[in-house]
Amino acid sequence: MILSLSKNEDFKSLLKGKKISNKYLTIFFKNLSGKSNKNLNISFVAQKKLGNAVKRNKIKRRLKNIMNQIIKISKINLTYSYLLITKKEIINAKYSEIKDALLKDCKKIK
Repeated sequence: MILSLSKNEDFKSLLKGKKISNKYLTIFFKNLSGKSNKNLNISFVAQKKLGNAVKRNKIKRRLKNIMNQIIKISKINLTYSYLLITKKEIINAKYSEIKDALLKDCKKIK
């Protein structure tokens, strides 16, 4: 199950954590205290420069869907909380390309 981060201090502390980048997005991850290890704590950020609300929401829906599939396929470290910040290239990218890149990065995180 995916849980979204809501507190401002959670976002700020995640940005100080480790990060992995690829062509489409940057993943910040860190062990946040007080978070349960049964759920995936993750938030998706699409900046205004990516386009209007419709485009940004489409990107976030795609990413949420991809993360749901990745949870079923591979082991994701649930002790970490994640913050995914999208890049401009994600707009024209194919679903499968984004999924492959994200899966590769998730396997790097131990």
